[in-house]
Amino acid sequence: MKILLTNDDGIHAPGIEALYAAIKDMGQVTVIAPSDVQSATSHGITFHTPLLVEEVAPNAHMRGYAVDGRPADCVKLGLRRIWPDLFGAGERPDVVISGMNSGANVGINVIYSGTVAAAVESAFLGVPAIAVSLHMGGGVSHWRRAAEIARHAIDEVLKHRIDPHTVVNINVPRTHSADAPMPKMRVVSMNTAAGIDNYERRESPAGQVYYWPNGNGMEFFHTKEGTDVEALNDRFITVTPLQYDLTDTHRMAAWRERLAGR
Repeated sequence: MKILLTNDDGIHAPGIEALYAAIKDMGQVTVIAPSDVQSATSHGITFHTPLLVEEVAPNAHMRGYAVDGRPADCVKLGLRRIWPDLFGAGERPDVVISGMNSGANVGINVIYSGTVAAAVESAFLGVPAIAVSLHMGGGVSHWRRAAEIARHAIDEVLKHRIDPHTVVNINVPRTHSADAPMPKMRVVSMNTAAGIDNYERRESPAGQVYYWPNGNGMEFFHTKEGTDVEALNDRFITVTPLQYDLTDTHRMAAWRERLAGR
């Protein structure tokens, strides 16, 4: 199996190193990731500046390509140019894996996530993708064990034939020790309530007003039963299939009637 591994925390982040170690025996793993942190950059891509690429070795076990861009840039550039340059014209990976992100990507945060955006970009371009994130907090995260849990979930997903345009979002519950038990998996929908995070008003010594974002990203106005937020808080591995077609199909007929003849 040929795998393109990316993330949004940057190529030097502990999550991508741990996930690389956990999946490297699945086949040929090529790392193409941002050169620095790109969290919450969503699906932004670079148009007006060049994308610098450097081959780096974040540790003794992993080498990869650091892209001076966003997560979606890494996948777009990776599939369109870097991968064919490395392996030949017409060659593509079998799957793109994005992660492991430092922090959960559930609920409305999926929209802001660079981790998820990288996976969506891959699926849009016709390569199935899996986004992987780790719920943080409550102690120091044990990245190696979290990556082993993520590998288990990835294996379960890849046991089944998946369409080239598939996006699967996986979240691993908080993992604080090397012997943390393997959680059960739950396929759930995305919670769509807004977060209750806000901004704290402050003033600089020079009198300039500024606003500092606050909140932990995991508090929402409500949590619907059977959604990813509920399941992750209950310490399940969450699995959510996503789509990139934003058309509101349920309201298409109503809008056609409203605008008929106009």
